[in-house]
Amino acid sequence: MPDSTFTRSPTERELRQDLLLAAVMLVGGVLSAGLSTVAGLYGDQQAPMWSALLTVFAVSAPLAVRRRWPAPVAILIAVIFFTSVTLHVPEVYVVNITMFVALYTVGAWMQNRRAAMLVRVGIIVGMFIWLIIVMYRDAIAEAGKEDMAAGLFSPYVAFMMIQLLLNGLYFGGAYYFGERSWHSAAQRHALEQRTRELETEREVTAAQAVALDRVRIARELHDVVAHHVSVMGVQAGAARLVVDDDPEQAKQTLTGIEGASREAIHDFRQLLETLRAPGDAANEEPASVLGLADIAQLAQSSTDAGLPTAYTVVGEPVPVASTVEVNLYRIAQEALTNARRHAGLGATADVRVRYETDAVELEVVNTGRVIGVLRPGLGQLGMRERALASGGTIELTPRTQGGFRVRVTVPYSSFESRKLLHPAPNRSNSRDMKREAAR
Repeated sequence: MPDSTFTRSPTERELRQDLLLAAVMLVGGVLSAGLSTVAGLYGDQQAPMWSALLTVFAVSAPLAVRRRWPAPVAILIAVIFFTSVTLHVPEVYVVNITMFVALYTVGAWMQNRRAAMLVRVGIIVGMFIWLIIVMYRDAIAEAGKEDMAAGLFSPYVAFMMIQLLLNGLYFGGAYYFGERSWHSAAQRHALEQRTRELETEREVTAAQAVALDRVRIARELHDVVAHHVSVMGVQAGAARLVVDDDPEQAKQTLTGIEGASREAIHDFRQLLETLRAPGDAANEEPASVLGLADIAQLAQSSTDAGLPTAYTVVGEPVPVASTVEVNLYRIAQEALTNARRHAGLGATADVRVRYETDAVELEVVNTGRVIGVLRPGLGQLGMRERALASGGTIELTPRTQGGFRVRVTVPYSSFESRKLLHPAPNRSNSRDMKREAAR
């Protein structure tokens, strides 16, 4: 449907075209007036030639502003049209053309559609009234002639019927084509507007996609860097403290640092491969080989890094979507990293994975310093984003007796409804790869 707020305004080029049209009509009208005068178009009743030239100028000049003021131009040309034909001015061709153009312009360019209809209907009705009056007058004047006695089949009546038919087609055509031009322009405007809206939506969608990719990359980088660098930092500090008194322990600690660095390089390589992957492959999680079963190794790494961590599985394991497994693993990793950084000396941690009847739950609790004011950082933001992306909820709360609790609950329905549920992948290969990398 055309837009009701559509406004059609002429361009500079169209206004120049109107000036050219007026000039062409003027030149053609002068030639037509001269030839019509010589040909004696109306015989003895014909008006002088100067009236034809004046009429040509009067109907041609307004065409220069026909798109600016369609209604006044059409009314002026209609008055001149009726007057010139009534007075037998020897010029009918250019006058008929300009009348058609003026009616067309009202329908094609007048913004007020109701006024445009009234102007055109008024001119057409006036034309038929005038034509009936002229026909009646001529019929009275010709009543005594023999061809009028033939009644319905007289040449005069046939001529009048042709006049009515031609005028009907003439004015009806001008009305139809003008209306058609307006609606075509309105539909074209609506299409262009919709195209612009779609282009804007496409740009916004592309920007959002880029922003989401940047957030995902930032989250992955944060998880990888924070975890591995934290582990290496703690172990390096421990090695420095015992290097003189217990060289053997220092060597073991340095071996742990070496293993952590290899795991960091491995995770970075996976992330870079994912970023380089074409198409939909880039939308996959870069650490897709990680899962819930790998949290046990994560807990052991945390213990080796100086934070004694217990790991417990509660309930019978069930298949969980790979995306959810990766997110829960990363949340556990971030929680343990934060515990090592902020819990203080003597702190411990407890990681539990619970398989409930309707949800899988991850809980990471650590002891340590009492947290007075919770200061959200990038790590907590990343955990919330991962929980939300998995269709679950997360609790990040300090414990009154000291330490911190992270609890994530993901209903099975959140990934079953999206057809993400599938048998758990084989985790043995993942653990073998990590052991091999550590060597």
